[in-house]
Amino acid sequence: MELNWAATTLLLTAMVCDAARGHWQWTPWFNIDHPGGSGDHEQLDAIQRYYPDQLCQTPLGVEARTVHGVPAALTGEAVHLNHQHGFWCVNEEQPSGKHCSNYAVRFRCPTGSASRVALSSWSSWSEWASCSAGCEQTGVQTRSRACPTAQLPDWRQHCPGPLQEGRMCQGQPCTVTPSTDLRLHSLPANSGGQQQTAGCELRCAMGRVNAACTQCMCEDHSLYGSVRLQDGAPASEATVHLRGSSNKALTVCDNNGKFRIPGLCPDGKTALEIRKPYYGIAVVTLHQSTSRVSTIDIKLKRSEKPFIKKQPQSKVRREGQDVTFCCQVVCNPPANKYLWYHNGSLLDARTAGSGSVLVLHQLQPQQAGQYMCHASNTLGSIKSKPATLTVTVRAAPSCNPTPQSYLIRLPSDCYQNLSQSFYYDVGKCPVTACAGTQEPEGQCRDATTYCCGAVKLEDRVISCSMYTLPIRVVNKCGCQRCIDSKAIVRGRAVAADDGEPMRFGQIFMGGKKISMTGYKGTFSIMVPADIDRLVLTFVDRHQKFVNTTKVLPFNRKGGSVFHEVKLLRKKPEIMLDCSISNTISLGSKENQDPVAELEIPPNSFYRENGEIYRGLVKASVTFLDPRDISLASAAQSDLNFINEEGDVLPLRTYGMFSLDFRDEVANERLNAGQVKLFLDTAQVNIPEHLEQMKLWSLNPETGFWEEEGSFTFVRSRRGKREERTFLVGNMEIRERRLFNLDVPESRRCYVKVRSFRGDRFTSGDQLEGVVVSLINLEPTPGFASNPRAWGRFDSAVTGAHGACVPAFCDDQQPHAYSAYVTATLGGEELEAVASSPTVNSNTVGVQEPFLHKLQYRRSDHEDPRDKKTAFRINVAKPNANLPAEINGPIYPYEKLRECETAPFSAGHFRFYRVEGDRYDYNTVAFNENDPTSWTEDYLAWWPRPMEFRACYVKLKLSGRHEITVRSRNMGGTHPRTVGQMYGLRDVRSTRDMTQPGVSAVCLEFKCSGMLYDQERVDRTLVKIIPQGHCRMENINSMLREYLVNHLPLAVNNDTSEFTMLAPLDPLGHNYGIYTVTDQDPVIAKEMALGRCFDGSSDSVSRVMKSNVGVALTFNCEDKPVGHQNVFQTLQNFPGQQPVYNQRMGRGKRGRGKGVKLRGLRLNKKLRRQREVPRRKAFQPVV
Repeated sequence: MELNWAATTLLLTAMVCDAARGHWQWTPWFNIDHPGGSGDHEQLDAIQRYYPDQLCQTPLGVEARTVHGVPAALTGEAVHLNHQHGFWCVNEEQPSGKHCSNYAVRFRCPTGSASRVALSSWSSWSEWASCSAGCEQTGVQTRSRACPTAQLPDWRQHCPGPLQEGRMCQGQPCTVTPSTDLRLHSLPANSGGQQQTAGCELRCAMGRVNAACTQCMCEDHSLYGSVRLQDGAPASEATVHLRGSSNKALTVCDNNGKFRIPGLCPDGKTALEIRKPYYGIAVVTLHQSTSRVSTIDIKLKRSEKPFIKKQPQSKVRREGQDVTFCCQVVCNPPANKYLWYHNGSLLDARTAGSGSVLVLHQLQPQQAGQYMCHASNTLGSIKSKPATLTVTVRAAPSCNPTPQSYLIRLPSDCYQNLSQSFYYDVGKCPVTACAGTQEPEGQCRDATTYCCGAVKLEDRVISCSMYTLPIRVVNKCGCQRCIDSKAIVRGRAVAADDGEPMRFGQIFMGGKKISMTGYKGTFSIMVPADIDRLVLTFVDRHQKFVNTTKVLPFNRKGGSVFHEVKLLRKKPEIMLDCSISNTISLGSKENQDPVAELEIPPNSFYRENGEIYRGLVKASVTFLDPRDISLASAAQSDLNFINEEGDVLPLRTYGMFSLDFRDEVANERLNAGQVKLFLDTAQVNIPEHLEQMKLWSLNPETGFWEEEGSFTFVRSRRGKREERTFLVGNMEIRERRLFNLDVPESRRCYVKVRSFRGDRFTSGDQLEGVVVSLINLEPTPGFASNPRAWGRFDSAVTGAHGACVPAFCDDQQPHAYSAYVTATLGGEELEAVASSPTVNSNTVGVQEPFLHKLQYRRSDHEDPRDKKTAFRINVAKPNANLPAEINGPIYPYEKLRECETAPFSAGHFRFYRVEGDRYDYNTVAFNENDPTSWTEDYLAWWPRPMEFRACYVKLKLSGRHEITVRSRNMGGTHPRTVGQMYGLRDVRSTRDMTQPGVSAVCLEFKCSGMLYDQERVDRTLVKIIPQGHCRMENINSMLREYLVNHLPLAVNNDTSEFTMLAPLDPLGHNYGIYTVTDQDPVIAKEMALGRCFDGSSDSVSRVMKSNVGVALTFNCEDKPVGHQNVFQTLQNFPGQQPVYNQRMGRGKRGRGKGVKLRGLRLNKKLRRQREVPRRKAFQPVV
C-alpha cells in the first residue's frame, strides 16, 4: 500500500495544535468524482470551481474517507492526500487488480476565511449564458445570482428563492442566402443620413426611411420568392410578413407558391416571416446585395404541438441538499412558456423561475411532493408526468433498516409445524429510491441512483421431512447503488388476419431506423434510459402490410416484455383515372353499408415536387373497420391526443384508414388535395358523438393523434342509395397517410388486473411483465353480450401491484360500455378465472354486489369448448356513495394513483398461468419478475444481475405415470461455495401423447460459470433425482464424452440418480443440454425451456418431443408385486443365499452399455486408456 503516511502524520499534528487555538474549521464533505475510469480524483481546484462559497482558497489540511464513512488510512488502498492538491486514488495502483472505493474529502480552513458580510438580499441576476443550440434548434441557457449571507445558517431568511434558473432557448435563425441576378444593373447604396424623415431616429445603411419611420425602403429593388411545403407542394395562400412589425401581411402566395415584394432593402438585416396554417413559421433574412432583384426559396416544415421528449425524473434528497428537474420539450415553433407546479399548485415564477429547468436549493421537508411541468407554444400545451421528490430529514435513515415480510414457498415435503404452512418468511427490502451521496447539481438525471437493498443476511437452516435446507434471510436494509437493469421490448410482428410474419421489416423510432424484424417477424429493442413513451413504427419493405405505429408499454424497473404486434394487410391496388372524379368506399362488411366514402376531384393528384400528375394512379386504401372485432388489436398507436390544456385524453374511433397513391410507371408516391370525406351518420350510434366527430392524423414520432379538421352536416344521395345525412369534411393527403374518424370521450375509468404464477392467488405469486390488453366494446342495444363494434384498444404491463388499464365507463348505465380483457406473458395467453357453473367472488377477486353489477363472464361461459383466456365485463363507473364500489376493481380516471398503489386486499381481476407441477427454491431469495431484487451473494442462483443464464437438461422417462424429478444444485469447485446449496428445482414430467408409457421432462439446473465477484468459475455440482423406483438406463454419448474430457469428474454409484459437474460451455441439443443467456431471467428460462421441449437449438415449442435432444434416460416401471430386494431377502431368510437378487443384479448390469459403463469402474478404465496422466489436483469430486 502506497499511503502518504508523512502527510497524514503532519495533518494529525496540525489538527491537534490548531484545535487548542480554535483557529480553524472543517468544510462539508465533497464528492465530485467517482472511481470509474482511471480512479477517484477529488482535486482541490475542481472542488473550488463547484463550491466557491464553501471552500477557502488555501486550506490548511485535508481528510478523506469513503462514502460509507471508512477513513482512507483504513481501507488498505493506495491513496494520495495533499491539502494543496486534494486527494486521488488510481485504480492501476491497487493490489490484486481491485478498483478504488468512492471517496469524499473535506478541508480545514482558517476561521473566518469565508468572508462575512452584512445581512442583505439577493444580488442582481447575471446575464443569461450563451445558448447551446444551433440554428433553429432548441437549447438551454442559465443565469445565476449570489446571496452575500450564504455562509450564515439562516441565509434563506434573507435570500428566498433559487440561486440559479434556466430556460429553453432558440438558436439563431438559419440564414437562407438569396440568389441574386448579377446581370441586372447594380443599385447604388444611399447614405443613411441623407434621406431621413424629420424627428425619426431610424438610420438606413441602404435606401430611405419610410414615412412611418418603421423600416428602410429601396424602391428600385424587387424580391421574388417561392414557398413550398414539406412534401414539395406549392404553399398556396401562405402569407409573408416583415419580422418585428405588425401581423399585417406584406403579400400572399399565389396557387404556385410564388410571391413578389417591391421596395425591400437587401441590407443583410431585413427579415421576413412566412406563415401558413398547420406549418411552422419560416424566418429568412435578405442577404446583403447591390442587385436590383433578389430571389429566395423557402420550404415550410409542418408545425408540431409541444411534446415532452424527456420527462422530469423522480429524485430523493436529504434535507439541505439541492435538486434539479428538467422538462425537455420539442415542438415547432419552440415552446415560449413554462410553468412548474408543486402538488398541483402553481409555483411563483419569481422564486422558481419560468424556464424548462427547475432548481431548488437547501431543500426542506415541506418541499417534498410531486412536481410537474407545463409547456406551451402558439399551437398548444403539454403537461409532464409528475416527478416525485422525497426529502429525508437529516437525522433519519434514508431506508427503513427493518425488512418487510416476504414469504417463499417451501417444497411439498417441507411442512413447517411452527407456522403450520409450507411458507417461510425470508424478508425483503422494498426496492425504493433513497438518498445516496450528493452529486454536483445541474443534472437532469442523477448519474448514480441509490435504492434500498439488503446489506446484511442471516444464515438459517430449515428442517424438512428427511433433510434440511439452508436459507439466507434478510436481516438489515440500507441505501446502496441500484441494480443497473435494462428495459427490453421483444415481440413478433405478424398479420392480424392469418399470422403471417413481417419478414425483415424495418423498425423506426423518432424517425430513425433502429432495428429490423427477423425471418419469423421477431424483434428485440433495448429501451433508452431517457425514454418514457416508446413509439415504434413498423415498415414492411415488401409492401404487404400497412405502415404501423405502436405505443408499446414496457417495464420501467427493467426486464423484458413481449408484445405481439398485429399488422393490417394492405388492400390490393386499384387503378384510378385522375382526369375524372373518383369515389372510394371505406369499410365493406358483408350486408352492411360503408362507414364513409372518399371523393377525389379531377386533377387533384400531384407529385412531391408540386407538379400536377396526369396519368393513371395505383391506389391502395386500407380501412380498419371497428365493426370487425377481430381487427381491434391492429389499431394504430394508443388512440390518445393532447387537448388545449396539455392533458393526454382518449379517443373513441369510428374507423382508421391508410392511403397509398403511386405513379403507375415510376412507383413514385403521389399527393392529393381537396379530397372530400363523407361519413354516414347512420354508422354513429351515439347521437352526441355526431357533434364531436373530427378527422385526425397520426404523428408517427410522438404516437399522438392530431386534429386535421371538423365536419359539417349535408343531406345527399350517394350512389344508388336513398338520400341521407352525411358528415362532410375536407382533407389533404401530403406528409401523413394515416387518418382516423374519432370522438374525444370523457367517460373514463381504470380497470385493475393482477396476474399470478398459479391458481393459489397469493401476493407472493404475482407475475410482472404480463401484457394486459383491453378492448372497449359497443354493445348492441338490449344485448350486452353481443357487441356490434369496438371503440378502443389499450394495453398495460403488470408491475409489483398489477396493472391499471384505461377503459370507457358510465355511471348511469352499467352496460353502456363493456370490455374484453386478455393477458399474455412471452406471447403465451394466461387463463382467466372461471365464471361457470357459478361465479366465486373470492376467486375472481371482486366482492359482491359489485361483481354482479359488472356481469363478469369468462370467454367459455356460454360454450365450454371456447378458450379460457379472456373475460368480459360491463365497465360500470363506481358510485362514490357505495362502500362496496370504492375499493376496486374499477377506478375513476382521476384516481389513477389510488389504482396503482391499491393494496392486495382491494378488488382486482385475475389471470393465472397454468404451469403444472413446478417448484423453484433458492437459498438466496430472488424474484425473477423484478431484476432489481437481486442480492449480491456468493450463493445467488443468478451470479450477475445484467446477464441471466438459464440451463436445462432433458430426461426421458419410461413408466405408466408422470414422474417428479428434482435437481439439487451445490457449489462444486469454488472455495467459497463448495458443498453449499444454491437451490432446488422440482418439475413433473410431461406425457408423450404419441407413445404410451413414455414421458419427458425439461429440468433446470444452475449453470456453471463466474460467481458475482467475477474472479473464478464454479462448476456446479448437480444431482438429478427422479422420485419413485427409477433407474438410469442411458447417458447421451456426447454428454458423457464431454464430462470425461473436462475434469474434474463426478462419480455416479447410484443407478437411481445422476450426478455431474455442470458444463461450462453452452452445449446444445446434441448433448441434451439447453442454455440461453438474456438480460431478463424470465425470457432466458422461457427460451431455454422452449428449445428443450422442441429438442432443438434454434426453435421453440410448447409440445414435448420425448425422442429428440435427450440427455438421460430413466426406466421408472412399477416394481412387480412381491418383488423383494437384497436386504428384504436377507432379513426374511438369513441362512439362504440371495441367488435371485444376484441374478437380477447381473441382469441389471448387463442390460445396456449405458449402465455397464458407469461409476467408478468406468472412471478407472477410462483413466487407464488415456495417454496423458492426470494430476493429483484433478481428483474426482464426490
